[in-house]
Amino acid sequence: MIAKAVKAKLEDIQPLRALFLQANNFQVRYNACHERGWTDSYLLTIDDAVAGYGAIRGQETAARDTVFEFYLVPALRRMSRLAFAELLAASNAKYIECQSNDPLLASMLFEFARDINSDTVLFADQTATTLAIPGALVRPRRSDDQVFDHRVEPLGDYVLEMRSEIVATGGFMTHYNAPFADLYMEVKADCRGRGYASYILQEVKKACYTAGRIPAARCPIGNKASRAALLKAGMRVCGFMLMGTVKAQKAEVGR
Repeated sequence: MIAKAVKAKLEDIQPLRALFLQANNFQVRYNACHERGWTDSYLLTIDDAVAGYGAIRGQETAARDTVFEFYLVPALRRMSRLAFAELLAASNAKYIECQSNDPLLASMLFEFARDINSDTVLFADQTATTLAIPGALVRPRRSDDQVFDHRVEPLGDYVLEMRSEIVATGGFMTHYNAPFADLYMEVKADCRGRGYASYILQEVKKACYTAGRIPAARCPIGNKASRAALLKAGMRVCGFMLMGTVKAQKAEVGR
């Protein structure tokens, strides 16, 4: 059987990408890269029949060097290795980055890459929590609110007040694949370690569901405080971002 990878337009792969999203049913970290024009798309064929697609990420055209999506229709998935080798050859990709909860691309990563590492933990919602902090009020942020300086996260759409002081902010981003949204929060530096992070996350989760979105989240693998807050707010670890360098490839039999 002969596999080919041909550069295509984004609209050419959209029907296949819809299948990819449906099959995986999780938040895709780099979903917005497509609509922002930061990707190259490749249509994959087996014996001239459409089989799937691959996508290469890089904010600048010259930096399109990382495979981050790969999909084959189930009937042709036995040809994954052959099709992926063609994608690498056609795109000249130097890296593979994937979510460990994407079994197809993760299997290609471990076969085709070396020096695999992870720097990010992925979270999915697991349970509704009933955390309570006496005197705490979580509400939408107002334009006249006096909010502390933020060093990491955006200024949240929600604030947590304690005795009229804003001690934490949070929100959710909706530029991910529907119906998922990405939770975020930040706590004032001198107010940390008091449970405010997990409490505002709990309340933002409720707002997220009310908006018709399913909460998801991520944090650096070494950020123990954020990880603990997410777990306490009812999230669970659902995967890791994995990155590897493409190994030198031998010619595939049947190409």
